Amino acid sequence: MDLSTILGIIIGFILFITAIFLQGSIEAFLSIDGALIVLGGTLAATTVSYPVSQLKLMFKTIRIAFSKQNMSSSGVIKLIVSFADKARREGLLSLEDDLNEVDDNFLKKGVQLVVDGTDPELVRNILETELSFLEDRHRAGRGIFETMGTFSPAFGMAGTLVGLISMLGSLDNPDAIGPGLATALITTFYGVLLANLIFLPIAGKLKVKSNEEILLKEVVIEGLLSIQAGENPRIVEEKLKAFLSPEDREKLNEEQPDGVEDDEAA
Repeated sequence: MDLSTILGIIIGFILFITAIFLQGSIEAFLSIDGALIVLGGTLAATTVSYPVSQLKLMFKTIRIAFSKQNMSSSGVIKLIVSFADKARREGLLSLEDDLNEVDDNFLKKGVQLVVDGTDPELVRNILETELSFLEDRHRAGRGIFETMGTFSPAFGMAGTLVGLISMLGSLDNPDAIGPGLATALITTFYGVLLANLIFLPIAGKLKVKSNEEILLKEVVIEGLLSIQAGENPRIVEEKLKAFLSPEDREKLNEEQPDGVEDDEAA
């Protein structure tokens, strides 16, 4: 589970609630009709903006935002280097024995293509096409929350206008103007809070996770093509290290995989 997403939202709400208590009563910030206007309007407008097929994926997208990546880029590189070493010693067909142990479908598909003797250019085209569609799906899921982050402040303002219109109808009662104005402004508060503490941050987290997954897939593509070309496992490792940050590269150097042989040892 991705703790940063959960902690960020919890800490944000705790700070807002604490600030509200310091200002006075929290009851002044509670408005059922305001919440209905903001949430109902945001959900309705988002439903209009997207087909049902994409909206069904929203809950799956939320799980992605709160989940942790199963494999790190350094872990994928170590796995591919071990494949390269085995393929160099025992041949490409030996990799088929390891397919059942591979959890990632993209990696499994790529290994199967290589084992089947598919032309390298065709292997690249197939995997890059799948990667392109994966990126499109990620962009669509992220776009739902970006859209909600755009609509919620607007419907907060709409709720404020509704409250102001209602308040202006009671100008003959000065005692009702103050509470009426507070109720009118609370919807703007709801809209801004939802947009900037939930919807847009989740969209940002999804973008980060999408970039990480795409990087992993690019590592897989380059690694498998290098294996298919019969490159030395050491060369494969150095080539894939170029995808890593300097910090991750250092960690990978400290965790050198066992059993990788160079040309002299082979």
